[in-house]
Amino acid sequence: MDAIPIRGLLVLTFLLALVSVEAGYWLGKWRSRGDHELEGTASSTVASTLGLLAFTLAFTFAMAAARYDTRKELVLAEANAIGTTYLRALLLPPPHASAVRDQLRQYVDARLAAATSPEQFAEARGRAEQLHGLLWREAVAAASVQDSERTSLFIASLNEVIDLHAKRLTALRNRVPNAIWVFLFLTAVLGMVSMGYHTGLIGSRRTAAVVFLTLAFSGALTLIADLDRPQQGLIRVSQQAMKDLQAGMQADAPAN
Repeated sequence: MDAIPIRGLLVLTFLLALVSVEAGYWLGKWRSRGDHELEGTASSTVASTLGLLAFTLAFTFAMAAARYDTRKELVLAEANAIGTTYLRALLLPPPHASAVRDQLRQYVDARLAAATSPEQFAEARGRAEQLHGLLWREAVAAASVQDSERTSLFIASLNEVIDLHAKRLTALRNRVPNAIWVFLFLTAVLGMVSMGYHTGLIGSRRTAAVVFLTLAFSGALTLIADLDRPQQGLIRVSQQAMKDLQAGMQADAPAN
């Protein structure tokens, strides 16, 4: 799925739905015998299948939206944690305080690059994890010079920064399972085929309503896929909290 662009997925889904309806229509037309009992059975099947499709769409949308909200909340949590660590770095003895604050400025740059540029993700992630080690060395060195509650406060906030980095990576990997996508597409095909079958069975003409229905379904499925793509979709998690933090850190940086 990720190999298909969002706009391409919309077109492919729409075409798949139309083809399924058309196939069902001709199958129903072939089976049409004026059997009203058969028509009643087909009508019940269409209602049940489309109901199952609607339930599956709603369930998958809720799952994708929950993951999107989690990623959004983690951006704010990470920005707050880094900001707190940046302030608490002033509690460290020199020269560790200035070194830590400089490294945290670089860390924010790396985290923003990883979140906003998929091409730089691997490199920026590696740089962020390298900075974890550098920051921890500074914390250990500061603790050996100043073993106090102030150093402990800084270490606690630095631990939170490192933990949130891992949580954001986990949130990026936490996608809608492939099994649910397969079930959703199978249910969609069955629903569209059954709808077309019923139309052909009763001898009704295909109308624009069918096109609107398939388009609505395609749009809903594409929206779910977009929410489920944290770095590739059109709907992106806002990084404004990190950008505001970056601007504040740059304004606070000492002039060269």
